[in-house]
Amino acid sequence: MILELLLFAALLVGGYFLLHMTFLKLPRCKSAVKLHGKTAIVTGANTGIGKTTAMDLARRGARVILACRDRQRAEAAAQEIIQETGNSQVIFMQLDLASLKSVRSFADNFLRSESRLDLLINNAGLMNGGKTEDGFGMIFGVNHLGHFLLTVLLLERLKASGRSRVVTVASKAYEMGKVDFNCLTTHRDVALGESNLQLFHKYCHSKLCNVLFTHELAKRLQGSDVTCYSLNPGAIKTEIGRYVGFWWSLIIKPIVFLFFVDSESGAQTTLHCALEQGIEHASGQYFSCCTPKLNIESKATDDAASKKLWELSESFCGLA
Repeated sequence: MILELLLFAALLVGGYFLLHMTFLKLPRCKSAVKLHGKTAIVTGANTGIGKTTAMDLARRGARVILACRDRQRAEAAAQEIIQETGNSQVIFMQLDLASLKSVRSFADNFLRSESRLDLLINNAGLMNGGKTEDGFGMIFGVNHLGHFLLTVLLLERLKASGRSRVVTVASKAYEMGKVDFNCLTTHRDVALGESNLQLFHKYCHSKLCNVLFTHELAKRLQGSDVTCYSLNPGAIKTEIGRYVGFWWSLIIKPIVFLFFVDSESGAQTTLHCALEQGIEHASGQYFSCCTPKLNIESKATDDAASKKLWELSESFCGLA
């Protein structure tokens, strides 16, 4: 009996590792591009996919700006990246995406201190409730609106730097999202409610906003040397759900632990979109597993919705 149990356990363990080596294994970014003399901004770069992305860009020689809210964690991450890569050009700059004032301050500081911008990686994201400093739903405000304003404020510097890219980390969760413009206009949020399930739905809606934003941005960048991409990083172990409730956490964490992969794997499609040569023609497209997905849902490439979201976002940010 004991032998049979041991054999069964061995089969389970073997099957688990086989699953991670095959079905759950994500492709790697194969670009050998060096980035000496280039400057990159990575939002949310003190942990997870953002930190791994920043580490890779620094290893390639880029000047990397860690755009983060938490100074202590970001400065610790910067020191770790410098030690790991030997690149001393890794710098923390304060950015709270839940505050439009902070976004404007970051952009002003960056434009005063940095002469070029070659890569803007809109990576930061969250899935917790509450309101931003400006009264927007937290998930919408951080995942979409803060990044929208940041990108718009830095567009001229991106254009002036020659061939440059904007990469926005979305999610496959966009497939479950929708953009309710009535709710946005009335409540300054993508949906109502603060339960764990409702927050997850808000997260899905915000990820659809990411994809629509990139779709519209590509149209507005036509004729320039700036290209843009949105992406699905995959099922990745990150801290994005660290604020969810106890029971939701109890259900989700074992699944994440067993079947999600590490942040290094999760950064690969971000790096592909940022670095791979010859994908300029795919500007505005949505990538997954280092490949553009041409058959994404029509709601993610709806010209009218993307234009309306852009104009509403301009209004919210006081740009219109």
